[in-house]
Amino acid sequence: MTVVRLGNDILRQKALPVEEITDEIRELSREMLVTMEEADGVGLAAPQIGKSIRMFVVKADDGVERTFINPQIIATSNELVGYEEGCLSIPKYYEDVIRPEKITIQARNEKGRRFTLEADGFLARVIQHEYDHLEGVLFIDRIDPAKKAKIEQKFLDKAGEE
Repeated sequence: MTVVRLGNDILRQKALPVEEITDEIRELSREMLVTMEEADGVGLAAPQIGKSIRMFVVKADDGVERTFINPQIIATSNELVGYEEGCLSIPKYYEDVIRPEKITIQARNEKGRRFTLEADGFLARVIQHEYDHLEGVLFIDRIDPAKKAKIEQKFLDKAGEE
């Protein structure tokens, strides 16, 4: 699988719900986890591999592989924390992003089972980052606009040179 980069329109689109969890969706989940691991990532959303569906995978600091299909963040803490983030779709660029410390999310897993997860710390951050991808939002949208503009310009200039 190829990870799409900043500049690809799919990264700015709101992803569509997964209508049915099929063998194809389960295989996609497995392939996404492999692609994420090979790229040294901790999360990967379907739009990042060119599929506009509401699905992402994560493997954060707890080492557990998780698939989220049609997720909904149903609660966030008032406590906000900053932490440096990067993205497989914007390689080599990192910035501090402020996000809620804790979240509660509901989704289906690759077997179609509904689950609710309360997450905090790094896992909560990774989930929020990937969830943003389903909304067409990138981490650079959550930083100072001047920094965002510089990153976009540098990245797009580099992409034009390749």
